[in-house]
Amino acid sequence: MQAIRINDVTIPEAAVLAEAQHHPADRPEAALAAAAEALAIRELLLQEARRQEIAAVRRADGNGRREAEDDALIRQLLEANVTVPQADAVSCRRYYDNNTPRFRSPDLYEAAHILFAAAPDDQSAYDNAVSKAEAAIATLQQDPAAFDRLARELSDCSSARDGGRLGQVARGDTVPEFETFLCNLEEGQLCPLPVRSRYGVHVLRLDRRFEGRQLPFDAVHDRIADYLQTASWQRAVAQYIRILAGRAEISGVTLEAAATPLVQ
Repeated sequence: MQAIRINDVTIPEAAVLAEAQHHPADRPEAALAAAAEALAIRELLLQEARRQEIAAVRRADGNGRREAEDDALIRQLLEANVTVPQADAVSCRRYYDNNTPRFRSPDLYEAAHILFAAAPDDQSAYDNAVSKAEAAIATLQQDPAAFDRLARELSDCSSARDGGRLGQVARGDTVPEFETFLCNLEEGQLCPLPVRSRYGVHVLRLDRRFEGRQLPFDAVHDRIADYLQTASWQRAVAQYIRILAGRAEISGVTLEAAATPLVQ
């Protein structure tokens, strides 16, 4: 690993290795690169804070824990040097109009299932679970009212005591392989095929679907304003870092244009 220097300060290799654990990545090299960049940016900001003779005033959180001195220095440096305008009503409205699908309440699904638990890597057990699910589906196609009884008798899920009822769930509340079938059933429909998931094999029925509704602008104005304000602040910080990097002597690391500091 090439030595990282920010002006006259060298960042030890051990520090980069320790920081890498906070930057999970598919490849170790990517984690190390992200860690090196984060430490370089931090050092760059700390040097500038000291050059400006900022005295750290450490804040306490709601639990009384005070922030580290270096974090306080970086925060105060950015507060003093990075300013962004407040997101106005026109900007918020424009963002709302251009992104209306983001501002819908989620679709809700009221469903019930019967789970035959089996580990996917246990082929014999999984095949057996599939056979049990197929048999249960065949029974339910002849006698739909038997679902409650079969769930209580056969299901390996805690929902068995409620006749397999899962209550209301939204997208993201269940595993993707289960959700794919759930979201494509009609109200009252029993899925004609066993639903295979990482937990086993399911017999699935959709009881009711509640369509999400468009949220009015007034209900999401504050959320949009916060988002736009944060995005604007991050762009301004990235620009400030680029300015500082342009003035500094940096070796052993490349600072990306969109870099974000460790604290906000």
